[in-house]
Amino acid sequence: MTQLTEAVSIDLLDADGAREAIPALCDILQDVVANGASVGFMAWNARADYERFWADIAEGVAAGQILLLAAWLDGRIVGTAQVHPAGKPNQPHRADVAKVLVHSSAQRRGLGEALMLAAEDMARKAGRNLLCLDTDEFGAARRLYNRLGWTEIGTIPRYALMPDGSDCGSTFFYKSLI
Repeated sequence: MTQLTEAVSIDLLDADGAREAIPALCDILQDVVANGASVGFMAWNARADYERFWADIAEGVAAGQILLLAAWLDGRIVGTAQVHPAGKPNQPHRADVAKVLVHSSAQRRGLGEALMLAAEDMARKAGRNLLCLDTDEFGAARRLYNRLGWTEIGTIPRYALMPDGSDCGSTFFYKSLI
C-alpha cells in the first residue's frame, strides 16, 4: 500500500479484493465514460457490460495475468490502474499499463499521477522494465504521461471511438524503467 495523505492510498488488489471492488470499479468506469473518456466503452453500454468487464479483470488477477491497483479516498475506491505483464516468451521484460481511471469526484488531487507511479513500481517488482500504453490523443492523460517521463511515439488517427461514436486517435507511449 502507498499512502499519499491521511485520506488517500493506493492498494494492489488480490483476486478477492478485485471481486469485492467490482461495484466501485463499475461506478468509476461508468463515470469516466459518461464524461467522455475513450476507454473501450460507448455511451450506450449498460452496467452489466461494466460488471462483465471487471469480473474478467478479477479473473485475470486470480490467474496472475493482471496487477490491479485501487486508489482509495476517504474509505472508498475512486481510481484504478492495471498492469498487464506480457505473456509471450520473448517479452519477459515488458508490460502494458491500462485503464488508468479516476472518478470525476476525485480528479485534480494527484490520483492519476499516484496510480501511474504505483503501476511503475508494481511493474518493477514483477520484473518488468519496459512499459507501454496508449491514450486518447486529446485527453488530459497525454499531458500526464509526458510530464512523468514517458516517451510519446506517435498517434494513430481514428484508432478508436469516443463514447459518443466520434473518431478518436490514440497516442502511444513507452517508458523504460532501467
